Amino acid sequence: MKAPPICIAWYPIWIASRLGLAIVCLIAVLTVAADGQLPEVLEAAAKVELPSDPAAVIAVVGQSRILLGDLTPKVDAQVQGMVAKSPEPVPPDQIHAVRVIMLRGLLRQSISSKMMREAFLLDQVATQAADKRREAAETMASRARQMFAESRLPELKKALDTEDLDEIDRRLRQEGSSLQAMQDEFIDQMLSHLYKRSKIDRTPEVSLAEIYEYYRSNPERYRHGARARWEQLSVLFQNFPNRDAARAEIWQMLQEARFGGSMQAVAREKSQEPFARSGGLHEWTSQGSLASDALDRAIFDPQLPPNEISDVIEDVDGLHVVRVLQREPAGLTRLADVQEKIREIIQQQKVQEAEDRALVEMKARVPVWSLFPEDIPGAKPLPQVASGVPPLRR
Repeated sequence: MKAPPICIAWYPIWIASRLGLAIVCLIAVLTVAADGQLPEVLEAAAKVELPSDPAAVIAVVGQSRILLGDLTPKVDAQVQGMVAKSPEPVPPDQIHAVRVIMLRGLLRQSISSKMMREAFLLDQVATQAADKRREAAETMASRARQMFAESRLPELKKALDTEDLDEIDRRLRQEGSSLQAMQDEFIDQMLSHLYKRSKIDRTPEVSLAEIYEYYRSNPERYRHGARARWEQLSVLFQNFPNRDAARAEIWQMLQEARFGGSMQAVAREKSQEPFARSGGLHEWTSQGSLASDALDRAIFDPQLPPNEISDVIEDVDGLHVVRVLQREPAGLTRLADVQEKIREIIQQQKVQEAEDRALVEMKARVPVWSLFPEDIPGAKPLPQVASGVPPLRR
């Protein structure tokens, strides 16, 4: 019997989501052949040849470079863990395929982070000399290292229950990481965050004119059928020995609501419908959307004035009493009722536009060469890097 692809049987979902590979594994699950042969995506990955030297450069991002050895420890630790838990031997081509897929996922993340880091540093030094750029980069990295020591390191010590840095590093290496790797990743993430914060206003201003224009231009979004808000008391036939007992209970509840003045209080104490805990209050609901035709007819009956308690209504499930609070005919929702939601929509649009502009600007300023250029829009194949590129830094 052939072992199924490792990605299918033993790939932890949280790892897949972190690497952006959940879709890859889903495809594998859906397309794997009955005889256990590799699906297309894994078959293609199995044919990819990776460098053997950990010092091999697999991406250049601006003046930063990414080595194979920067990523493979984490990949190999995960793969080894999966293979160890496999109930059957895993074919080498499957192991290699998953290793390639995981590496490409990590490389995409690393390139994206370093692109933002490079763009941020370029913003700080503008057209200044290279030595000024290196000085600015070291200053930023020094601040980030201090933040790592003050924030992330205490969390690690607590999580691993030790103050010994050597012990922390040893245990991290068992998982394919290290203190140095975590610190480097923290620096990249911090500078990336600073870049995004400098380029993207997460709470942009939205004027009333913009809100009105959006509302005016999208009438179908805010058109609604007849709708109503109401309070409800209910008893269910299944909770009583007979219909007379159910009718006696709803009659008692009706009298308490009429003479006690608080239908919601009675609902919280005695009503048997799903909204009882919230006082039997049903917010805006469209005509025709209720499961009970009898309730729908009563609530939208123009003969029942708002704020008056109805007679007892019977349907197949039980007995009910309602008091309509508001009733509206079909039409457009008032702008005042949707103004804040429209504001949020426009803010999200502005944030997305700012992110798109920042991405275009970043790609124009930070060149990328990668072992897998097809994974990064605009990237060039790594062999095309000119021999005259200035000395690179990690």
